Formats: sequence, structure tokens, C-alpha cells
Amino acid sequence: MSDRNGGNNHTDVSEFVLQSFSGDTQFQALFFTFFLLLYIMALSGNALIIMAISLNPGLHTPMYFFLTNLALLDIVCTSTVLPKLLEGLVTTGSAISYRGCMAQLFFLTWFLGAELLLLTAMAYDRYVAICCPLHYSTRMGRPVCILLAGSVWVISAVSTSVHTGLMARLHFCGPNQIRHFLCEVPTLLLLSCSPTTLNNIMIVIADVYFGVVNFLLTMVSYGFIIASILGIRSVEGKKRAFSTCSSHLLVVCMYYSTVIYTYILPGSGSSLENGKVVALLYTAVSPTLNPLIYSLRNKDVKIALRKVFPFIK
Repeated sequence: MSDRNGGNNHTDVSEFVLQSFSGDTQFQALFFTFFLLLYIMALSGNALIIMAISLNPGLHTPMYFFLTNLALLDIVCTSTVLPKLLEGLVTTGSAISYRGCMAQLFFLTWFLGAELLLLTAMAYDRYVAICCPLHYSTRMGRPVCILLAGSVWVISAVSTSVHTGLMARLHFCGPNQIRHFLCEVPTLLLLSCSPTTLNNIMIVIADVYFGVVNFLLTMVSYGFIIASILGIRSVEGKKRAFSTCSSHLLVVCMYYSTVIYTYILPGSGSSLENGKVVALLYTAVSPTLNPLIYSLRNKDVKIALRKVFPFIK
């Protein structure tokens, strides 16, 4: 324990203890190997996507520009969580300093929020490409794409700054055992000795904006997209149009289902335990699967990967 508050009478914790992913020591080595492989696959897969798109001028289009941003977000998101998770599997009790916990909270919330916003921008891009193809080059020009991508990063950074700032105002005077393998807003609020009303209000506002509003905008975009595809007469034309957005739709469904479970559903005891698995899905599994989904279902990405890396079949 240490006093971070000068003359205040509060003696706040100087570090937190993260719970291991599994309390069964028999499976520690198995989990460590599994998560390490996931981390390596996520890093290498997303790095390959970024390199293939960057080195292939034919893929310098809005859709692949946003895909590059998604791959970068996946790399930094999984790197925010998995190294500490791996450390917790090889040590007895993984301690994280107060500042380290706030830093992990800041970056994880930033990247998760940015990914939700980016998925909405990608849905808009597909809407313009399929529903307004004649205006695509003007509506999705380079300045517009840069503005959209920049807004994604900045808006999420502002939001996470607010949440982290409000979290830093709270007192944590014990216990310091986090019932999770990472520092996240819902689990940290359970340990606060201070009133968390303002934090909860801001969480609801963020949930509505990042979760509900962006999900609805994405679904509206796909409503127009599906209606437009159904209006195409040729079967081949329908397949071609749907293939350009099916990968993105799959990622949207997978990502929103896990984030909504964590941040919008109440944090009951059972959901906190299940939350470990769910958190693993959006911090490790999704970043690993995204490159596979976009490369296996996208002929252009496959060709670009083979040009850059001939050993890839």
C-alpha cells in the first residue's frame, strides 16, 4: 500500500493482482502454449496483411486502406493484453502496478472503441461501393478516407481519456485482487472505495454511442447493401457484390457479440467468469481470425500475399 493522495486520509493500493486465466496448475503450460501461438499468429497474420497491401499498388483503395487500419488495431490491441496474460501463466500471481493498470485500461479501451468505429466506416465504404458505385471515387476519395480513419482514432482516444481520467479519480483502498486477467472498466469499478455514479453514467453514454449507435449504423448500411444486391439480376453479379462485404459482415457479428456481452450486460458473478473467455475472444481470437477471414475470402488479398511471399499457397 502507498499514499498517492498527499494529505488525504486515503491509503490507496499501489498495485493490483490480476487473476490467472485458469486456477488449475495442471493446464498452465497448455494454456501458455495456446495463448503464445495465438499471439504469434495474430502478430504475423496482421503484419502480413499490412505488408501485402502496402507493397501492392493495386490494393491502394479505400477498402484496403481501412483493412490496414483494422490490422494495425488488432496488433496493438492483442499486444496490450496477451504479454501480461502470458506472464500470469508462468508466475504465481501476476501483479500490475497502479499506473500500469491505468495504462492498460487506457490503451485497451482506446483500441476496442476505435475498432467499433472502424467497422462502421468500413460498412459505409461497402455501402457507397455497392449502392452508389458511380459516386464512389468522389465520396470515398483519399481525403475522405484519411478524415474517417483519423476520426476513428481521435474520437476513441478522447473517449478513453475521459474514462481513464474518471477512473484515476477513484480511490482503491483494498482489496486489490482483480477478478480478471486484465484491467478493464467493469472489473475495476467493483474494487473502488469511492462512489462510481459518474463513471457508470459515462459508461452508459459510451455504450450507447460505440455499441448501439454504431451497430445500428452498420446494420442500416447492410440493409441497403442487401437490398441493392437482391436487385441485381445476374447470379454472378450478386455473388461478386456479396463477396466484397461478406468478410466484413462476419467480423462485425463476431466482434459486436463479444464486446456487447462484456460492456453492456450486467457484471454478475457468472458473467465475470465467462467474461474471461469472452475477453479472450476479442483480444486474441478475433485479431488472429481477422487476417484469415479477409485473406481466405478475398481473391485480391491472396494474390497480393503470393506476390510478396511466394511461399504462401
